[in-house]
Amino acid sequence: MSKRLVIDAFKLVKGKGKSIGIYNLTYSLVEYLGAENCARGMENEIIVLGNDYNRSDFEVPGVQFHRCSGDPLDRKTYTLWELFGVTKVLKDLDPDRVLFPRGYRPLVYHGKDTILIHDLIPLWYREHHPDWVSKPENFYITNRLLASIKGADRVITISDYSRDDIERRVPGSKKKTVRIYNGLNDVVLPEDTAVHDPALQEGYIAAVTSSLPHKNAAGILKSYGIYYERAKKEGVTPLSLLVIGIDDLAPYREQAGLSSEAASHVILKGFVKEHSELCVLIKNAKIFLFLSYIEGFGFPPLEAMQLDTPVVSSDRTSLKEVIGDAGLLVDPDNCPDVADKLLYLQTHEKLCAELVQKGEKNITRFGWDSRVPLYWNELFR
Repeated sequence: MSKRLVIDAFKLVKGKGKSIGIYNLTYSLVEYLGAENCARGMENEIIVLGNDYNRSDFEVPGVQFHRCSGDPLDRKTYTLWELFGVTKVLKDLDPDRVLFPRGYRPLVYHGKDTILIHDLIPLWYREHHPDWVSKPENFYITNRLLASIKGADRVITISDYSRDDIERRVPGSKKKTVRIYNGLNDVVLPEDTAVHDPALQEGYIAAVTSSLPHKNAAGILKSYGIYYERAKKEGVTPLSLLVIGIDDLAPYREQAGLSSEAASHVILKGFVKEHSELCVLIKNAKIFLFLSYIEGFGFPPLEAMQLDTPVVSSDRTSLKEVIGDAGLLVDPDNCPDVADKLLYLQTHEKLCAELVQKGEKNITRFGWDSRVPLYWNELFR
């Protein structure tokens, strides 16, 4: 018997807010579920609740796009939708199941629902950086997240780490939580895959981070400073460091302890809007460095593997699980060890080749072809 699935994408706007990963996952999921529905002769009904900003992405074959009124970029509209508005729309549509890809369900909804929890990073901030977000916002986000987990009929999360973290925060939730790893989209490179920046011509380490504390930009810079001095001491020409995601060294300079000489070899790229440009920068790097403290999944190291760049990564949270033995795992707080790993990898081409080979095998675990049946069976169960 045909079932009706509604996916609440009204609050998603590409490139806005802190939900870039959630937007991309929802976009891919809708596209693949729609294609699967077409292949099955429109076996089920899939309705996407969207807005004028995301219509071009979410109005795809195999699904019905339902434009909802209001501006999702307006904070009041956004909040009222999340708390109450979506319930009214759902009552009219009468779905068999609704998917909330941002993880927040309305205050009152009595139908079958599934929330998608990527991570519990807001709770990490509450514990480790309580002043980073205002207290009212922190209270709202964390309590809404926990209440949604408690109230949801089903929960999907993207790693065993996140599943265990959810259970730790909301005891008893594990029995209704299923882990489905994220799917990796193919990387798309432009015709010209060369890097033309003169500062990068002698070889470089590429690091992806941001100004958010959990991305650990200071640890990347401190590790590089130690690496730079050790490389010189051992007669090895240091690679430059390309830092993607920040555009100002000043906030980190003192904490990182960078010498003026080492700092002169650091190139800051800021946020790279075009994914193809980001791929070119990573593909041409000798080493990819990622030192995040917490991730629900961890796309950047896997994208580096797709681009045949050997990876040095933090061993925290989901990263050990997702990377396995396909990268060199390090304690992100042990900057001397990170420096040693960078230098060792730079001077051992055989190890680089082995990691590239392992990376190519590792990424096959995350193909969308194997994700779609898992989502289909879960959402139309």
